[in-house]
Formats: sequence, structure tokens, C-alpha cells
Amino acid sequence: MDHILIIGGTGNIGFPLIECLAKNTDVSMTVGVREVKKSQERFNDVENLSLVPFDFLDPTTFPGAFSGVNKIFFIRPPQLAKPKEDMAPFLRYAQQQSIQQIVFVSLIGVEKNPVTPHHQIEKMIRELKIPHTFIRPSFFMQNLNTTHLEDIQHNHDLFIPAGHAKTSFIDTRDIGEAAAICLTDPQYLNQELEITGPKALTYMEIASKMSRILGTTITYSKPSLFKFRRTMLKQGLPKEFVNVMVILYLITQLGNAKKVTNTLEKILQHPPRTIEDYINDYKDCFTAKE
Repeated sequence: MDHILIIGGTGNIGFPLIECLAKNTDVSMTVGVREVKKSQERFNDVENLSLVPFDFLDPTTFPGAFSGVNKIFFIRPPQLAKPKEDMAPFLRYAQQQSIQQIVFVSLIGVEKNPVTPHHQIEKMIRELKIPHTFIRPSFFMQNLNTTHLEDIQHNHDLFIPAGHAKTSFIDTRDIGEAAAICLTDPQYLNQELEITGPKALTYMEIASKMSRILGTTITYSKPSLFKFRRTMLKQGLPKEFVNVMVILYLITQLGNAKKVTNTLEKILQHPPRTIEDYINDYKDCFTAKE
């Protein structure tokens, strides 16, 4: 039986992953969270799962989280943007525990972008010779109902500095399902998997689809990278997170986010969700609160 440590289990990828793994009777899970009590209610109905305190910046939480574990799934927390400081201790500890596989959610095209934290984390895992699977997804559809939700709800606008470039958006629920398969099927060990949604679209096209499905006009304002950064900081987002977003949207403007692959469909054995599927499923999130 595999015993998998999941870090990021309360998020848009981690929770769908847990839902998929919960159906597998040959898997048990430990979910590392910042505050166990706050997270307990969400996982009450999940079998073969235990919650433990975990913090990348607190090595004293590592032994409890790693107890009995042979595989790891993790996502880089957005606020941790200095891998040599905030990820290296965790990865070295994983190596010492002879972990059989790390599944890390990276970023499509990351091998060409050494300035991104994802690139540095992949490099460290390779240098430590930890068996791995790097899942490299394109931009998340769920960015719209998280990072960009305030502008959509209150301004009916996609305030995103992507210009006229296309992006092969992917639903995080599909990433979670793919990660569950990679953790339980040995054919994906030591592979780098570039996964995308079924089609590349401009944000103007996204705005048009949202307008039609939501029944209200959604615009796309195409701010400059400078204006976007300034506005996100004013909204209270962490500086490190905003800086990474600016880098990624610069890459998008250069046309590097439009790649479409059929890798996801091969892994899932069914078509990935479309942007229309996503907008319909998240309709209520985009309704402005009075």
C-alpha cells in the first residue's frame, strides 16, 4: 500500500487529488496543513486520511508529516519564492527518507525559464536524485475565480496583462485527477508531463464566453505589466507572488503560453474540461456580492 504525503491538499488541485485517491483502497494519505483544527471539517468524509501540522519553513514539522510515507505530492505555496531557502530543507529531508516518488506541480515551459521558482525546484529534485514526476500545466482556469475574482465581480473586467496572446487554459480538477494517476501508475515515474486544456484562447475570447454564459458583459482591459503589478500590490497580494505573476504574464505576451498538448487526455483517458465547462460550473462565484 502506498502512503502519500499531500502538501496543498486544501487547494484547487490538492483537494480534487484527494477525492480521486480516496477511491483507491490501496492508498492511504497524510495531509500536511498549517492548522489542523481549521482543516478537519473539510476532510471529515474522506477515509484513509490523517491531518498533521506542516510548514515548509519549520523543519520540526517534517518528522511527523513523513511518518510512514513513501510518496509525496506538493505544490509550491505562492508566497514562497526563494527555493534555495524555503524548499531546500524539505527536499533534503525527503531524500534522507528514501522517498520513492515526488510529484511536483511545476509549470509548462519551465525548462526555458530559469528565473521561475518552479525551474529551481525541479533542478534541486534532480540534483538530489529523488525519483520524480513533474506535472507541467498551463495557466489555471481557476485563476479567474481566485486571483482575478475581485475585478470580475466588482468591475466585470478581466484585469490581466496578457495582451492579445493565446493561453491553453487547464482546469485544476483535471490536474488533480492526473496527479492521482501519476502517483499510482509507475509508467509516469521520472517523467515531465506538459498538460494543457483542449484549446488555446485569448482573454478577449474568454471575456466573450463569460459574457454569454453569465448573461452580463465582461470586458478585457489589457493593463500594462507595470499597472497590473501596482494594482495587485494595492489589493494586498504578497510582493513575491505578484512578481512571479508578472514574469508569467510577460512570458504569455511573448506567445509562450499557447502550446496545446494531448498528454492530459492520454493520462485521464477522457477529454479534459473546456473553458465553457469551467465557467458553467463556477457561475455562482462570478456573481458580484451586493
